[in-house]
Amino acid sequence: MQLNECRALLTGASGGIGQVLVEQLCAGGAKLLLVGRDNSALEALARRYPGQIKLVCADLGQRDDRHRVRDAARRFGGLNCVIHAAGVNQFSLLEQQDEDAIARLIEVNVTATLQLTHLLLPLLRQQSKALLVNLGSTFGSIGYPGFSVYCASKFALRGFSEALRRELADSRIKVLYIAPRATRTTMNSEQVVAMNDELKVGMDAPASVATQIVQAIAREREELYLGWPEKLFVRLNSLLPRLVDQALRKQLPVIKRFARRPTDTDAPEPPAINPSHGDTP
Repeated sequence: MQLNECRALLTGASGGIGQVLVEQLCAGGAKLLLVGRDNSALEALARRYPGQIKLVCADLGQRDDRHRVRDAARRFGGLNCVIHAAGVNQFSLLEQQDEDAIARLIEVNVTATLQLTHLLLPLLRQQSKALLVNLGSTFGSIGYPGFSVYCASKFALRGFSEALRRELADSRIKVLYIAPRATRTTMNSEQVVAMNDELKVGMDAPASVATQIVQAIAREREELYLGWPEKLFVRLNSLLPRLVDQALRKQLPVIKRFARRPTDTDAPEPPAINPSHGDTP
């Protein structure tokens, strides 16, 4: 899809990847409908690109807000691309996580994405060509300790993308699934960054990730995994998962040291959900 022909709805626009994605899409001539909960951040983006951006302040976990997004998309004047880049993440051992936080993560990363897609598909069908872009994660293919709930949500998103791509194979809508590796954004806490540094896990700059997403949209690439050797690990995990088990078993003491929360006898600290906009840990 040529960027100057792209009329896209983008969720998670105020995040680390989202903001540079807005910049690069607008630089290519795209028109954007930005969706998010931080209205001031969205307005700041709109002021930078007058005439190219319209805004909807909405919580996608709320049914009424999703319908407001659908109504705004109808008024947008021809929506031919939807980019799901919003999400949340939590780094913690499962037994130390809060039930409400688990439910919220699944709601935002999975349920709201599916529900919004359901509302927007009729609008995409009206176009001669349309793209649905789901921003996943390497952790949508490799289960990683400390990110069990996040992995579950991204595995679900990858499965949804694959199934919907096949369901829409006889239509004019293409489904793209793009999986970044660790990215240097505020989604990743100081503990995650320190752990990755100790384990020598590479982290990409948001601008680099956004560039590859834009290129995938332009080329209509149905599936893309970012980063090396993460691409290799994804393939290896699908073919020889026991080898990956053994490698991660060696990393487990380091992962647990960073992921473990204080106990009740220590200074208690509830596990926090980090707001994300498509960034991957």
